[in-house]
Amino acid sequence: MTMDLNSIWFWLVGVLIIGYAILDGFDFGVGILSLFAKNEEERRIHMNAIGPVWDGNEVWLLTGGGALFAAFPVVYATVFSGFYLALMLLLVTLIARAVSFEFRSKVESSSWRRIWDWAFGLGSLLPALLFGVAIGNILHGVPVDTGGNYLGSFLGLLNPFSIGVGLLSVVLFTMHGAIYLASKTDGALQSRAVDWASKLWILFVLLYVVMTLWSWLGSPFLFAGSMKNPFFFIFLILLVGTIVYLPIVIKSGKFGRAFFTSSLLITSMLGQMALSLFPRLVPSSIDLAYSLTIYNASSSSLTLQTMLIIALVGVPIVIAYSAFIHYVFRGKVEITKESY
Repeated sequence: MTMDLNSIWFWLVGVLIIGYAILDGFDFGVGILSLFAKNEEERRIHMNAIGPVWDGNEVWLLTGGGALFAAFPVVYATVFSGFYLALMLLLVTLIARAVSFEFRSKVESSSWRRIWDWAFGLGSLLPALLFGVAIGNILHGVPVDTGGNYLGSFLGLLNPFSIGVGLLSVVLFTMHGAIYLASKTDGALQSRAVDWASKLWILFVLLYVVMTLWSWLGSPFLFAGSMKNPFFFIFLILLVGTIVYLPIVIKSGKFGRAFFTSSLLITSMLGQMALSLFPRLVPSSIDLAYSLTIYNASSSSLTLQTMLIIALVGVPIVIAYSAFIHYVFRGKVEITKESY
């Protein structure tokens, strides 16, 4: 694997996507679990567990989208036009979740609060599902012709394989969020969060095995070149190790370590996916020769060079900002008058 500018940008976009999956992934998970909260106090705890950090976590999505637009504009155009309705639905749900934080406590009415509780929960569930469906379509192959035009439909995106990947995404993020919630709470809610994480781990393993076998049979091109790459086996060892270790560390009550392990699990999964796709960005289900790659869909070398300089300055700032915010708001959730 040669590391030219195109390859560097492929992996840089990958790092941003992984960062977003780890950070906003636990936001989604906590929001999904809020749908099962037993009372008003628990619903407030769910919301306040991510309240100080959720908007900072979404900076990774904006950065990743901007990087994709700058480095691979043809991919950006094809995906955003082909997945237009799905992306509009995604934006509506993300906006609903964002608004729920601000509006929930503005009116002293239980019915008003329940509306925004549902907006918070469903605004977390649907994006987790839609992101997984999008990844599933990329892994399965997208109907793109030789000119990079998307020839499919919205309903075509909802194929069984992609829905399966979407369900896997929901389970993974909910497990990730349950671990985070356990680290932010005490008592009965923490115990339930541990129970959720343990049960979701079992479901995750089952779904992951099924979807991997399905990928092997339905998209053999993903395994054709990647298994010759030594990094594939590094990610594989990391994946297996984190899967085996995660239930052990959850049961031990070391939730910070469990969250780190869950983050490594997400990293190894997405890392394997990236290796399987490389150098393709959008495989064509019509003919693999029509696929959008890091070479036929990229910006000019000058643009890639200029953007790389900006990225080398900007990405460390984003990482430092994220680390600082999470450090400042570490510890257990405390409900006060100023809380959501």
